[in-house]
Amino acid sequence: MTLAEVRGFIEALAAHNPAPETELTFINPFTLLIAVVLSAQATDVSVNRATVTLFAAAPTPAAMVALGVDGVASHIRSIGLWQGKARNVVELSRVLVEKHGGEVPNDRAALEALPGVGRKTANVVLNVAFGESTMAVDTHIFRLGNRTGLAPGKTPREVEDALVRRIPPERLRDSHHWLILHGRYVCKARRPECWRCVAARWCHYGDKTPAPGKAEPVQAT
Repeated sequence: MTLAEVRGFIEALAAHNPAPETELTFINPFTLLIAVVLSAQATDVSVNRATVTLFAAAPTPAAMVALGVDGVASHIRSIGLWQGKARNVVELSRVLVEKHGGEVPNDRAALEALPGVGRKTANVVLNVAFGESTMAVDTHIFRLGNRTGLAPGKTPREVEDALVRRIPPERLRDSHHWLILHGRYVCKARRPECWRCVAARWCHYGDKTPAPGKAEPVQAT
């Protein structure tokens, strides 16, 4: 995909959704961080269902530490990998209390040093909580970057770096949300709904899914 096509693709998503937001429910930077940690290999819907009671009980790092692993676990058992996540939630909360005055740091290295926090989670927090133009590559964005030709790469980091290079800087922060939502609801893994894609004219996917009732796929141009 050329840079002009990248811009066209992104502008089409922007026109369709001018003010994109995360679908995770949170109260403050801390609860956002916890929600993102819990969202690994889980849907935002399942995380939001669990965090309603978790965040009511523990909206701060100190309260989360006081709740303890068993207490956290009692709220998140419906989420995949809940045992390990409960431990990480309490331990990262402890580090925030002991090393950061109970605040979430606006610093990539400090975020990635927290238990259970990797580059993707740090990018989400920096983007959503602190307004930085970061690109968190999840399975949706990785698939979309490769399928469409927007940012091909063999690893999430390769796709991230390509997106950061190719997307206009003024659109980068919102593009994180546009691409996740587009991958989640339109450019799906098993059957992308190409017939309703607002950016289809710029997409390089060669076997576009036809609209229901049509026999032939729409070929990439």
